[in-house]
Amino acid sequence: MRLIDTHSHVYVEEFDADRETVIDRAREAGVVGQLLPAIDDESYERLFATCRAYPGYCLPMMGLHPTSVNDNPRWREALERVERLLADPPGMRFRAVGEIGLDFYWSDGFRAEQTEALRRQIELALRYDLPIAVHTRSAWSEMTALIETFAGSGLRGVFHAFSDTAETYRRLRACGDFAFGIGGVVTFKKSPLAEVVRRMDPDDLVLETDCPYLTPTPYRGRRNEPAYVALVCEAVARLTGLAPAAIAERTTRRAERLFGLQLTEETT
Repeated sequence: MRLIDTHSHVYVEEFDADRETVIDRAREAGVVGQLLPAIDDESYERLFATCRAYPGYCLPMMGLHPTSVNDNPRWREALERVERLLADPPGMRFRAVGEIGLDFYWSDGFRAEQTEALRRQIELALRYDLPIAVHTRSAWSEMTALIETFAGSGLRGVFHAFSDTAETYRRLRACGDFAFGIGGVVTFKKSPLAEVVRRMDPDDLVLETDCPYLTPTPYRGRRNEPAYVALVCEAVARLTGLAPAAIAERTTRRAERLFGLQLTEETT
C-alpha cells in the first residue's frame, strides 16, 4: 500500500534522538510522503532542516498556527514573515498554507486576532494558488461560517483532525475542493468520529497522524509516529466496509491531487 501522512510534525524535538529510524519505519509501513505543517517562526528552521534532509519525502507547509497568535504581541510581524517566505521560499516548494485556523480551546480571548490571522492567510493561499491546512478546535461553528464566506472563490484544502458532525462535513464540502483529515482519534473506543466517518465519502478523506500527538490505539499514551498512519487506514477501512488497500489508494490519490504531489516508492 502507498500511504501519505498529510499532517506530521516529525521535525519537532521529540524526534531528535531517532528521526531517521522513525522515517525508516514509516517507509517500511508504506508511507511514501509526509506533509509537514508550520507552527510559528521559532520552529521554521527545524521544519526547513528536516525537509532538506529528506527532500521529496518530507514536504513543507508555511503558516502561523492559531495558538501562536494568543498572547503574542508580535503576531502581525510573524504573519509578515509568513508572507515573505511564501513570496520567496527558502530553496523548497511549500505545498500548502498551514497550519492555520481557529482554536478557542485554551482561550477564547483572542477570537478577533485569530480570525484576522486566518483570513489574511486564506488570502495568501488564494494569491499563491495553494491549498490550506486548517486546524479547528472548539470552533467548528465559527470555522464553518467563515469558510462559507469564501465559497466560490477557488479556496481548497484539508480540515486537519476533522472531529465535528456529518452536517458540518456536508456544509464545508459544499464550499469547495476540501478534504478531511482523519487521524488516530478514529481508533479510540467510543469515538463519535467513527460514526461520522461512516457517513462520509471515502474520496473526501485523507489520512494523518499529527505525530507526536493523537496516537492511535493500541499505542495511545505513547509518542505517535508516521508509520501509525497505517493503523488509521485500517480503522477507516473497517468503518467503510472497504479493503485497506482501497482506502490507501483513494486517500493517497486525494492527497496527491490536493497537494500537487507525484510520489512513488522509488522517489522516497
